[in-house]
Amino acid sequence: MPPTLRLRVTPAAERQIRRGHPWLFDGGIRAQNRPGADGELAVIYDRRDRFLAAGLYDHASPIRVRVLHHGQPCRIDSAWFAANLDRALAMRDSLAAADTTGLRLVNGENDGWPGLVLDRYAGALALKIYTAAWFSRLPLLVNLLGEKFPAHSVVLRLSRNLSGSGDWRDGATVSGPPITDRVIFSETGLKFYADLRRGQKTGFFLDQRDNRRRVGELAAGRDMLNLFSFTGGFSLYAARGGAGRVTSVDLSQHALAELRDNWQLNHANSAVRDCPHEEIQADAFDWLAQTGRRYSLMVLDPPSLAKREADRPAALGAYQKLARAGLRRLAGRGLLVCCSCSAHVSTEDFLAVTRAAVTGSGRQIRELAVTGHPPDHRVTVEELRYLKAVYFQSA
Repeated sequence: MPPTLRLRVTPAAERQIRRGHPWLFDGGIRAQNRPGADGELAVIYDRRDRFLAAGLYDHASPIRVRVLHHGQPCRIDSAWFAANLDRALAMRDSLAAADTTGLRLVNGENDGWPGLVLDRYAGALALKIYTAAWFSRLPLLVNLLGEKFPAHSVVLRLSRNLSGSGDWRDGATVSGPPITDRVIFSETGLKFYADLRRGQKTGFFLDQRDNRRRVGELAAGRDMLNLFSFTGGFSLYAARGGAGRVTSVDLSQHALAELRDNWQLNHANSAVRDCPHEEIQADAFDWLAQTGRRYSLMVLDPPSLAKREADRPAALGAYQKLARAGLRRLAGRGLLVCCSCSAHVSTEDFLAVTRAAVTGSGRQIRELAVTGHPPDHRVTVEELRYLKAVYFQSA
């Protein structure tokens, strides 16, 4: 066997790792004893040759090591991974509910699993990896999941930067009964389809659950606009909450078709069945600028507008433009919910531009609440805090 892969790091990288950061970038490596292979356990030492951390090596990524363990040396083996999974699952025990069968079980770096997330949709699990460093560990992980979740299907999802490796292909069922169609799961009693094989993220945007619930509680009697509606989560919650009318706008014909399927899936709910619902296929920015109608409840939840740090200035301008346009179409005593899922836009900057739009509107508007990640999407690494929403109400 080759000798243990040993890395020595720069003073700046050492400080970051001592603070518990889960990434070692390529520029932070001062020396290493030999070339590393993807998925190999790399041991990181400080300038005095003292143990700092250990993690998974990725030779092609700027994030050269995804740190699994900080502090004192320990044995990282199958028992270690099993205990680490148990810790993540235990943190979510209190979130389990009979009427909610869609939940994030492992949230990447924030749960000590850098570059990996695990979501449950009823009797199926979606395992998504964001680094090639996990490929060699997949047999171990799949076995662990089989022990913890017997009879569950496990679907593997790969991030866009990864290509399949052998039997590990994007959308493949790697354990349990094959998944050949969409999965139906429940969220606070509403039913939704999730496409675990090809859908965005792992099949559904589970992270907006708490905001959807809140919008539903505010919807009674209101004329609701769901801009960037995607597959209709906010729309269905508003309908169940007693909205007088719901309008869903999205550019994607496929997303609107999924929305119709989700609406039909909840047809047994009389509030959903009886709520007038209009679907509009259009560019959301253009449509909002042109419509003459006013709404008493509006949700503006665009896809990420800043994929890279370089996109940040344009994204901030777009968020402000969107908030301004929404305020112009907001009825008296109306509620406006502005959301962002862009990690490169901080909560502070997002609030600054949306609040500036409110100030510039010349209207009397009060801020009701600011929300972030739900408990199953816990955040311990600030760079990974991406979700935020702010609620406004006009006079």
